[in-house]
Amino acid sequence: MELLGLNVEQIREAIAPLGMPAFRAKQISLWMASGVTDFADMTNLSNKDRELLAQHHSVIGGSIESHRISQKDGTEKFLFRFEDGAFAEGVLMQYEHGNSVCISSQSGCKMGCAFCASSKVSFTRNLTAGEMAYEVIAMEAASGKKVGHIVLMGVGEPLDNYDNVLAFIRYINSPEGKNIGMRNISLSTCGIVPRIYDLTKEHMGITLSVSLHAPDDETRSKIMPINRRYSIKELMEACDYYFRETGRRISYEYALIRGVNDSDESCDKLIKLLRGKNCHVNLIGLNYVKESPLLPSDRMRNFCDRLNRAGINATVRRKLGEDIDGACGQLRAEKNREEVKSKR
Repeated sequence: MELLGLNVEQIREAIAPLGMPAFRAKQISLWMASGVTDFADMTNLSNKDRELLAQHHSVIGGSIESHRISQKDGTEKFLFRFEDGAFAEGVLMQYEHGNSVCISSQSGCKMGCAFCASSKVSFTRNLTAGEMAYEVIAMEAASGKKVGHIVLMGVGEPLDNYDNVLAFIRYINSPEGKNIGMRNISLSTCGIVPRIYDLTKEHMGITLSVSLHAPDDETRSKIMPINRRYSIKELMEACDYYFRETGRRISYEYALIRGVNDSDESCDKLIKLLRGKNCHVNLIGLNYVKESPLLPSDRMRNFCDRLNRAGINATVRRKLGEDIDGACGQLRAEKNREEVKSKR
């Protein structure tokens, strides 16, 4: 059994058949959270217990396949390979308020958003809670930088991997995990409406970021297939429910695409959609994806100013890691796989 990502009680149950005392579970959990992936390095365990653990369990069946650092801003991108050959990517970003990591929740993505590189890679499988935890812990250990914020905004749709994502959040928030506060964890979704209601009932206190990207159903359905199943009206009702029940402000992500969603008319529709709501609009400059004909807008500042004048809180997301394909919408793992193969 892979132990990373399990809570202390679950680890206790896993080691009980080996005859280990219950207090070992917390020790093992703390070692794993510190980045130790080899039981032999858990020095406050007896030699016998370390040998038993190595015979019957593992920390995680994963490794860092490649590690790239941006020459522009120091952003670090990691390619992870898991035991069955599944890949995932994560990014570590440096901000004034501390270091943030963007992690993947799936290997590949089913959602098919037109502007996102992740949708160009075939879906392989969901990641486990332990594999998501490994992304955080491995990036922290390899970079030597302490992580204070986590965003589930990499490859995959977190709410399509609901149970594993919740288990990951609870683990990473726990004192025996990374002890990262719920308010420092953000989950980004393209809008699986029933799961937003489910998440609301968890009362976890995390930040919900919603990939909106268009103010009307016609436009959104063209670039985001999920909208053909759950309309903007249904999505906004779920988001309003989330805010009412949790008190946590929603962040709406909006990638400006030239000639698609960046006109004054689109901006006015967005204002009408969001007016009176306690929310934030995170405007994103579209990043290059080789298979996509979509182009970045040159109306970012105008769009942002128009929203703010209307009383809608809006900011432009800072671009990080663009030179290593680590910026928003560029994660896919495919390019790195090709690089890794070429080095062998």
